[in-house]
Amino acid sequence: MTYYLGIMSGTSLDGVDIALTDIQSNQTKLIAADFTPMPANLREKVTALIQSGETSLQALGELDHQFGLLYADCINDFLRKHQLKPEQIEAIGCHGQTVWHSPKGQFPFTMQIGDMNLLAAKTGITVVGDLRRKDMAFGGQGAPLVPAFHQAVFFDPHWATVVLNIGGISNVSLLIPEQPVIGFDTGTGNTLLDQWIEKHQGKAYDKNGEWAVSGQVNPDLLAVLLDEDFFQLPGRELFNLAWLENKIQKIAGKTTALLPQDVQATLAEFTVQSIVLALNNIQTTLPCRLLVCGGGAKNQAIMNGLKQALPNWRIQLTTELELDIDYVEAAAFAWLAYRRMHNLPANLPSVTGATSAVSLGAIFPKE
Repeated sequence: MTYYLGIMSGTSLDGVDIALTDIQSNQTKLIAADFTPMPANLREKVTALIQSGETSLQALGELDHQFGLLYADCINDFLRKHQLKPEQIEAIGCHGQTVWHSPKGQFPFTMQIGDMNLLAAKTGITVVGDLRRKDMAFGGQGAPLVPAFHQAVFFDPHWATVVLNIGGISNVSLLIPEQPVIGFDTGTGNTLLDQWIEKHQGKAYDKNGEWAVSGQVNPDLLAVLLDEDFFQLPGRELFNLAWLENKIQKIAGKTTALLPQDVQATLAEFTVQSIVLALNNIQTTLPCRLLVCGGGAKNQAIMNGLKQALPNWRIQLTTELELDIDYVEAAAFAWLAYRRMHNLPANLPSVTGATSAVSLGAIFPKE
């Protein structure tokens, strides 16, 4: 066994994912995984920072330290739970918490917090972090990085494979034989669904899409949601509640009264249709399969919609291929750590726009 740990906290700020992987000869097997909810005080601080884009050096430094401690506590708890010793782990691949990503300005940069030196010291395990900036140094966007992992574990020469991650935003990796791998955002995923149900029911998310399934798709609302420049000019990253309510105002008086559950059903279908719009551009003679992961894979309204919209596709959860839908991204950062420790390239220039494939990340030794 050659164990690598992957740890990450995403932009949803719901918590910390950990994946324990066995990686040998570039074959990755998920051994165990766990999730720790994000402490409310850290979620509030990071949310305020991201929304305002402003902070003090003191506050930023303290947040960096706090996230280092959080990751260390999560790792140490995980090791105790699974009766593992630090010396059994080759390295931790830690993405850190993104607080800003600006790859297109005159001086491109990305910022993830979480003190990697502190993480190495508190766990006694070598850490690989700062995973995006090497790609950016070679002219890339520093994102997305996960398609390279998808290619390593899901590519099949007999299929045109699309890996779909439905998180806050939906994104895809296109793994089509004899074509360059590409990856991009398709549009909203769970973010509007989560915000809408929180507003109307006080719940953090729509469990299994039960509320969405109880409603009816409103064609007028769906049409105005899809009438968005994002789908012609990719680049927008955020769909928020204010954007949604502005769209609802546009159809006021033009449709039957909107029940909240009908909006939820329409938002689920909006997610489906934005994904389908992206997949319609695929050109291949091979049979197509869609491998779905992320929290949205549990939403039955979304999954049913995908099956109805893509009748000729094989649609599967990544769990069916032995990679749990909740921990694909965390496993990817374990794989990135493996690549760095062996000085192997880990980015895909066809995806990020970098001028060359390079080994990503900085190594923070355990001592």
